[in-house]
Amino acid sequence: MDRLLDPSFVLGHMNYWLFVVLMMTGLYIVVARGNLLKKIVGLNIFQAAVFMLYISAGKVRGGTAPILTDNPGEAYSNPLPHVLILTAIVVGIATTALGLALTTRINEVYGTIEEDEILEIDHQETEREVAAILATSAQDSANA
Repeated sequence: MDRLLDPSFVLGHMNYWLFVVLMMTGLYIVVARGNLLKKIVGLNIFQAAVFMLYISAGKVRGGTAPILTDNPGEAYSNPLPHVLILTAIVVGIATTALGLALTTRINEVYGTIEEDEILEIDHQETEREVAAILATSAQDSANA
């Protein structure tokens, strides 16, 4: 327990503390906010935190680029997490673009991007449709 309170330990793991803060901030924004645009921003913050975690895990202290040299005892940094993050960044940009396009379309149809208002509009439309179906079936049974 004393080791966790040691300032050199805390500062030495600053990237992990930032990862946790960013991840929890992004998660809070996604869960607590009803605005679709804010949810997209929260997902991007969460995604950036995951990128930080993977890149931090791939870094080796004192490691060099994985290029073979004459020194067999040389430490190398693992390039795989960095390559995976490059792919994840491209996927993240595409996902964000799709989310923004869907948010724009939802705004055109419903006139709002607030989740509660959209659900209320859907609920009202469903009630009108059910009432119309019931009225039609009652009219059909009266005519029969």
